[in-house]
Amino acid sequence: MISHGFLWNPRRTRSALFRFLPPALVMPYSERFEQALILANRLHASQFRKGTTVPYLTHLLAVAAIVGENGGSEDQMIAALLHDAPEDQGGHETLELIRTQFGETVARIVAGCTDTFESPKPPWKARKNAYIHHLKTEIDQESLPVVLADKLHNARSIVDDLKIQGPRTLDRFTGGIEGTVWYYRAIAAVLNELLDLPAVERLNEIVDEMERLSGIVKNRTYYDAIKSGDLDRDETGR
Repeated sequence: MISHGFLWNPRRTRSALFRFLPPALVMPYSERFEQALILANRLHASQFRKGTTVPYLTHLLAVAAIVGENGGSEDQMIAALLHDAPEDQGGHETLELIRTQFGETVARIVAGCTDTFESPKPPWKARKNAYIHHLKTEIDQESLPVVLADKLHNARSIVDDLKIQGPRTLDRFTGGIEGTVWYYRAIAAVLNELLDLPAVERLNEIVDEMERLSGIVKNRTYYDAIKSGDLDRDETGR
């Protein structure tokens, strides 16, 4: 029960508190970021990390943290929180919701991170090849750090699981062992050409470890073809 006629207003209270905080303690992100976090939590509330009981929001928070740690803008941080929303939760309709609430830049970044808007999704290998081609030829620079953060966190999680469970942990992915390792190696090769960030080198190191722990022997001819832009081949790194 609220007494003395006081009605709590979070926006007013926060603004009042911020007037007394030193600049270093004031949050660097605006209410747009808070709204994006709320929307991400609502959109992915029933979703879990593949093959686990870990809430999917943990991945979105981790991707946003990586983007921020690498100097990302607020728009990139917001896009990081929402980067999987159209693919997993509503396609183009969800992208339009993001555009309406957060603007064209955020929507463009999210679209750049999305490998399909279709439901059901197209076949895995064709979809991944198309997305690699999209990264190499069409995506804008603002989207690339979010893509990098997404793949870095996913790859790191896979390696952590490989250390505990061994190669069988990759059976839960549609691409299986060979397809999953191929995809992350191909993504790392493309990002290595397009971005000059320390996190790119970290992604390459993690994919090297993924290959080692999964028992995959790299098909050098295939990966050289990936790097040169010959993405139409049908092998998966065997």
